[in-house]
Amino acid sequence: MATTKTCPVCEGPVIGRSDKKFCSIKCRSINQYENRQLTEAFFLEVDRQLKINRKILKKYNRSGFTTIRRSQLFEEGFNPTFFTHYWKNPKGEVYLFVYEFGFLKKSVNGKQKYVLVTWQPYMNTSKKYF
Repeated sequence: MATTKTCPVCEGPVIGRSDKKFCSIKCRSINQYENRQLTEAFFLEVDRQLKINRKILKKYNRSGFTTIRRSQLFEEGFNPTFFTHYWKNPKGEVYLFVYEFGFLKKSVNGKQKYVLVTWQPYMNTSKKYF
């Protein structure tokens, strides 16, 4: 007795070749469209957060080098897990960058802070991208 496969879109029976996944062209198309929307949604979420991070870093780093409380950045929606590349200084500290604005997490007197920097030409030799 052969078992019939079920279409993942409409749950109807899949009839035909053994490697067939969908019951019709319409269901296959619906599946591809839904997958594309999920991919686009992820891209838009990442892009949106990168723009927010850059805007916040730019706002607080007018001088090119400053230190700010972690809580102040987070209150405005900053998320340090979204960044474009990193740079490792000679001390071994890793600065994460959102385009031209970088940040480094530091603990100063038990308080969490971020050192904010702007990308400099001398950093080009050891730039790392993901």
